[in-house]
Amino acid sequence: MQTMKPIRVFLTVVAQGSFAGAARRLRMTPASITRIIAQLEADLGQQLLLRTTRQVSLTGAGAMVAARYRPVIEEFDRVTEEVTRTTRPDRGRLAINAPMSFGMRLMPGLVASFRLAYPNIALDVHLTDALVDILDASCDLAIRISDPPGDKSTIWRRICHVPRQVVAAPALFDRIARPAHPGDLQPDQCLSYGHKGSAEIWTFTRGGMRRTVRAGTDVVSNNGEFLYALALSGNGMVNLPDFLVRDGLDRGTVDIVLPDWQIPPLNLMLYYPPYEKLPPLVETFTEFFEAYIRDLDSFDFGTGG
Repeated sequence: MQTMKPIRVFLTVVAQGSFAGAARRLRMTPASITRIIAQLEADLGQQLLLRTTRQVSLTGAGAMVAARYRPVIEEFDRVTEEVTRTTRPDRGRLAINAPMSFGMRLMPGLVASFRLAYPNIALDVHLTDALVDILDASCDLAIRISDPPGDKSTIWRRICHVPRQVVAAPALFDRIARPAHPGDLQPDQCLSYGHKGSAEIWTFTRGGMRRTVRAGTDVVSNNGEFLYALALSGNGMVNLPDFLVRDGLDRGTVDIVLPDWQIPPLNLMLYYPPYEKLPPLVETFTEFFEAYIRDLDSFDFGTGG
C-alpha cells in the first residue's frame, strides 16, 4: 500500500494543478509533496513535472505516467473497496434491488431503521418491477416477491409467505353485481398484473375446491401501485399482496372480493449471486431484513421461511 503513495501524490498534483493544492487536498505540507515528487522522479529516472511560480505542467514522461497509472490506481481502489465491503459485517456499501411497490411502501422505513442500527453501511437501492438477472444487475442481493427461481446458479432464501387479496372499491358494485363465486368474475372487470399484455391467472381455493379465472387484458401493468390506484377509483378488481391493500381494507376504501375464497400466497424471497458463502455484509442485511419483516402484519411466517 505504501509504495502507491508517491503515485497517488503525483496524480493529486496533476489533478489540482499545483503542489499547494495537492498539499491541501492530501492534508500534507507543500514541502512533503515536493520531496515525494522529487524522489518519484529519481526512482523513475524521468522528470515528470515542469514547475513555474504559478503552476505545474506535465512533461511527456509525466503525461505517460499519469495516463498509465491513473486507471491502475482507480481499479486498485475499486477492488479494495469491494473486498472491504464484502468482508466486514458493519461497514461498507451494499447494492440492493427491490420491486417498485414493495420498495415504495416498505423500504423507506426499513432503510431508516437499518441505517440507525448500522450507520457505517451505505446503501444503493434500485427499484424495478422488471425481472432481474442477479448476475448482470451489479447488486449484492435482490428482494423479490415470487416463486423460487428456476436458475440453478442463483442462490435464494425464502423469508416468508406474502398473503394476497382480490379487492375492489365498494363503488364498483354500485355498477355491477357483486360476485358470489369465482365463476361470476368477468375478465373485463379484472385488472391484470403482468407484462406485454398477457392476462393474469387468478387461482381461488376453498376447502378442497380449486377454481382458476383468467383476468382481463383491457388494462395490464407490471406495477401494483398503479393497478391499486385504478381499483380505488372503482375501475375494476385487482389481485395484490396484502401489504399493498391492508390500509385500504382497514379504512373501508376497498373490500375483499369473495371473502370465503382464498388466494394462494406468494413468497418473499432474497436472491443472491452464486456466493460460496454469504459475505458478512450481505448476511448482516439478510438478518436485519427478516427481523424487520417479522414485525409487520402483512406477512405470514406461520407457513413460510
